[in-house]
Amino acid sequence: MSELEVNLWELPPSWKWTTMGDAAEIVGGGTPSTINSENFGGAVPWITPADMSTHVGKLISRGARSISEQGLQSSGARWLPKGSVLFSSRAPIGYVAIAANSVTTNQGFKNFVPKRGIASDFVYHWLTSAKPLAEKLASGTTFLEISGAKAALIPFPVAPTTEQTRIVEKLEELLSDLDAGVAELKAAQKKLTRYRQSLLKAAVAGALTAEWRAERARRGEAAESGAQLLARILVERRARWEAKQLAKFKQQGKAPPKDWKDKYQEPGGTNVLDLPKLPADWAWASIEQVVCEIRSGTAETSVRVPSPYPVLKSSAVRPGKVDMKALNFLTHAQSHRRENFLDLNDVLITRLSGSVEYVGCCAIVRTVPECGIQYPDRVFCGKLLPTIGWFADFLVYWFSSPYVRAVLERAAKSTAGHKRISLSDILPLPIPIPPSAETDEILRVVTDSLDRIEGGVVAVDMAFKQSSAQRKNILKAAFSGQLVPQEPNDEPAGVLLERIRAERAAQPGQKAPRPFRGKVTA
Repeated sequence: MSELEVNLWELPPSWKWTTMGDAAEIVGGGTPSTINSENFGGAVPWITPADMSTHVGKLISRGARSISEQGLQSSGARWLPKGSVLFSSRAPIGYVAIAANSVTTNQGFKNFVPKRGIASDFVYHWLTSAKPLAEKLASGTTFLEISGAKAALIPFPVAPTTEQTRIVEKLEELLSDLDAGVAELKAAQKKLTRYRQSLLKAAVAGALTAEWRAERARRGEAAESGAQLLARILVERRARWEAKQLAKFKQQGKAPPKDWKDKYQEPGGTNVLDLPKLPADWAWASIEQVVCEIRSGTAETSVRVPSPYPVLKSSAVRPGKVDMKALNFLTHAQSHRRENFLDLNDVLITRLSGSVEYVGCCAIVRTVPECGIQYPDRVFCGKLLPTIGWFADFLVYWFSSPYVRAVLERAAKSTAGHKRISLSDILPLPIPIPPSAETDEILRVVTDSLDRIEGGVVAVDMAFKQSSAQRKNILKAAFSGQLVPQEPNDEPAGVLLERIRAERAAQPGQKAPRPFRGKVTA
């Protein structure tokens, strides 16, 4: 696309649509050779998109690194005067800031030096909202990039100079109030996250039910302890294995050999030292002792084209949730193995993800469609004994607790841009076993509390969306002439632009900017 084709809005009579190339000088940047260390560490402020990614505020004075005068002279970097508007042109497009002093940038910018009569602050606020327009002009396969010629074609609504000042003052007043509200929302979001973490930490360590235990003790009520429950789990676990072996012998028409029971492998205990102290009637176990038959799923390539052979995406598994609609599909040539089908109450644990945050997420399968869904090799799947199915939610809370997250994030290894854990990280992972009655109480309290937290999260998310929409509305009003009233004595923008063009033409060697041929309609 040679020019931007976009329908923009109607402006007041004293305004004019033009382009950034007509209203500002466009200056790029450069990077000195990194082979020569003398090109860096000098007194020349040098800014990169990476600096902008962490920068907060409208003004920027320098980046994390600086270059020397030698580095400046040997590269495409150029001095930008104070008040220049920096605009990242790739990876990503759309970071914006105003130079608080003279600076330079690397080649990841197309910077705008506004002409006389064009306010830097006015340009800054316009460009913060013009990222979609810039992206439509960009090109590239690996990542989008906007060239200097295309950056010159970004539409720009020019207001009279004095009105620009009034607009900026009103904008910053409104946006300041909005930013204060957003800061409060972020603080509330952090509090909800911390409260959730504290709740889960207290729940899985017994602190949440300390008073409940004390009251039971005062009443002299006894219950199966965690150690007794674990012993029963191990007995039932072995009985499950023996039943499956006998069924296999029967299917094969064979009599069980004399020593067939000796082939049972006892699950290993936890090998983690310095475990947190538990209440007296709790016990430590390993995941391998509690969850049976943990294995990863199909490693066959899946595609997005629908077929009768659905396979769950690894991204479908998040803490406590499984999205059964997040599917890929196997082709007809690939096998549809029953052993990789999901069953009700299966335990799913992610083993591979692009982010360590989503490695080791645990959830329980609550619904299974009749067609059957397989699970991929990026996910571990295990079985809980039917008699301890009630333990599933506690298991999910344990995997979401700060203790387990820290263990798994330390264990996660990097492979081809992904984070992964192995079965050897999961099987010996410790898990506390409360008495069954106390587990019921924990689940009741945690479920009620998490519902309230989730309600708060939803409210905060909604407020964020409303703030974002309000910001867009404020900016749209600002740049359509609706934020402040027009003054009849203001010099019209058309006169301002003619003066800018005349001054440009009077400068030797200056090229006239390309005319704007975009579609500007009401």
